[in-house]
Amino acid sequence: MTSYDRENITWHHGSMPPGKRRQLFGQRPCTIWLTGLSGAGKSTLAFALEHALVDLGRACFVLDGDNVRHGLNRNLGFSAADRTENIRRVAEVAKLMNDAGLIVISAFISPFREDRAMAREIIGADRFNEVHVSTPLEVCESRDPKGLYHKARNGEIADFTGISSPYETPDAAQLVLDTSQLDKAAALDRLLGAVLSACRDEA
Repeated sequence: MTSYDRENITWHHGSMPPGKRRQLFGQRPCTIWLTGLSGAGKSTLAFALEHALVDLGRACFVLDGDNVRHGLNRNLGFSAADRTENIRRVAEVAKLMNDAGLIVISAFISPFREDRAMAREIIGADRFNEVHVSTPLEVCESRDPKGLYHKARNGEIADFTGISSPYETPDAAQLVLDTSQLDKAAALDRLLGAVLSACRDEA
């Protein structure tokens, strides 16, 4: 986009007060950002959380890493630059969905602290809740639900997190869940409690 193009783009402010949507949904919009290695249990927890929240009458939606790459981010690879752009786009979508009043559950490896910090800045620190699904590499690799670790070990996948590309552990996640120590029900119970607290409407 040229500078001329940017000069001709104007942000249009709506007339809907944010409190109206909070009143409509009875919740404070927020983003739950699940980060961790492939096979850690992020997507499993994300979709289980979505069901639990809907059962409680909460308006929410899951942004899942693989699903987003089928559409919005289908033109991105897995280089460091593409991973950053992947997270930037997802954060922008999460922000818009939060602005619409929804609880967003984001499940992405998002291995780099800098990218997660960028997501926090885009979404807003008051809405961004980082959850580290801290399941150890050896457990994730033993599960290997998609056969990706096997391919990475055989050199068929480049820049694979945990094998040929690093995962940077969060410095101060709001919640840490190790699914090798917690079963699905226990992990979901802890996650749901944290989300209900984070998204409670106290306006």
